[in-house]
Amino acid sequence: MQPVRVLAASKRYEGNVLALDDVSFDVHPGELVALLGPSGCGKSTLLNLIGCIDLPSSGEVRIDGRSTNALTDDELTQIRRDHIGTIFQFFNLLPTLTIAQNVGLPLVLQHRPAREVDARVERALASVGIAQKAAASPGQVSGGQLQRAAIARAIVHDPSILLADEPTGNLDSTNGILVLDILRSLADRGQAILMATHSHEAAARADRRIHMRDGRIEAIV
Repeated sequence: MQPVRVLAASKRYEGNVLALDDVSFDVHPGELVALLGPSGCGKSTLLNLIGCIDLPSSGEVRIDGRSTNALTDDELTQIRRDHIGTIFQFFNLLPTLTIAQNVGLPLVLQHRPAREVDARVERALASVGIAQKAAASPGQVSGGQLQRAAIARAIVHDPSILLADEPTGNLDSTNGILVLDILRSLADRGQAILMATHSHEAAARADRRIHMRDGRIEAIV
């Protein structure tokens, strides 16, 4: 079973605006797939459909074999909570929580026992190389460390699919390389990753590259 299957998916918004037009592809376990294209090409719409934030107007998106169109709001929330991890360009960490508390939020939402939360947060932070920053607040660490914390938060609950939206777009080149190294190592260990990016350097680290324009796939290489 593929973590993600997109089958002839289209999305129309109010005013008959066609944001996504007949898009089909899979993301396999252990694969890093880059999503490329100019602003307005449909990348964000596609991430929203796969992230169960929105539904296709036609066609289908399947997450771990389940069609999102067939799910209730509660079931979509459960898919987002348990099966999907998201990394944002601007980190989206809560400034009033420590790094460890931010990373543990997905587990808290799953009502995991405190001891399990602590153990899994410790492992996740160690896996991205910032275990020593667990007690720091987001305002006390660098941008690169913030993004590594965001990655730890996205993987702490072992999601089937990891969505990365411009994960290096707010970082300098050195920290961008560190983040790409982490994403590449996660894919090599079996994680399915879909990364939207404008960076050709980031895309070069992917197993496949999906080129989009005007809501359609131009090429998959």
